[in-house]
Amino acid sequence: MKKALLIGESWTTHMIHQKGFDSFTTTEYAEGGHEYIEALRSGGWEVTHMPSHTIETSFPTDLEGLRAYDLVVISDVGANTFLLSRAVFNTSVSEPNRLQLVREYVLGGGGLLMVGGYLSFSGIDAKGAYAHSPIGDLLPVRVLDTDDRAEHPEGTQVKVLDPGHPAIGSVGEEWPALLGFNRTLPKDDAELLVEVNGHPLVAVAAAGEGRTGVFTSDMSPHWAPPPFMEWTGYAPMWRALSTWVAGG
Repeated sequence: MKKALLIGESWTTHMIHQKGFDSFTTTEYAEGGHEYIEALRSGGWEVTHMPSHTIETSFPTDLEGLRAYDLVVISDVGANTFLLSRAVFNTSVSEPNRLQLVREYVLGGGGLLMVGGYLSFSGIDAKGAYAHSPIGDLLPVRVLDTDDRAEHPEGTQVKVLDPGHPAIGSVGEEWPALLGFNRTLPKDDAELLVEVNGHPLVAVAAAGEGRTGVFTSDMSPHWAPPPFMEWTGYAPMWRALSTWVAGG
């Protein structure tokens, strides 16, 4: 049984409600990625979800901890969450670089998949900050240094370039539109499998003894609208991509 570690896909929303003279606040915690998790589990995978706020305390502190997984998936959580724990930020205590551990894990044979979102790749206001991180050069696309979001409320055009590649499975060439994605640049030494509005959507590459892959849009709303989430190819595509990146 293959094992995946999904990191990110959680958020807290703090709202201010202003009603004339008076105001009050509410706070809500939410998690995404449920459909991706179910897609893998229905294919026989074991999936562990590590929400963004638990990275500081739950992320493995050595390579052995990461090697318990065949695949690490980073989705919609920025590099700073891995790099700036309270110990480092508040008290200047040195500790292992979590993204450097991911790099060593991949080069030693592990699989790394990055999925798009407002805090993936470069992200909103470039706060994702993966371009110059320890894993930036391992990805099969080049991460931009600026805000890389491409918002398309009218829907995008998805073009499958290599429909026979095992990393996308036999889901055909007709994919539902997406509502946005992270803009990246293709690399010559990577395989670009699917484009969205002429930009990389799905790309894969070898990295040392391991493999890396990207899906530059969301695995769940808002960039992934209901027709994409309900698409019959949703689960097979994610299983194929995850399996290939994990070395299958």
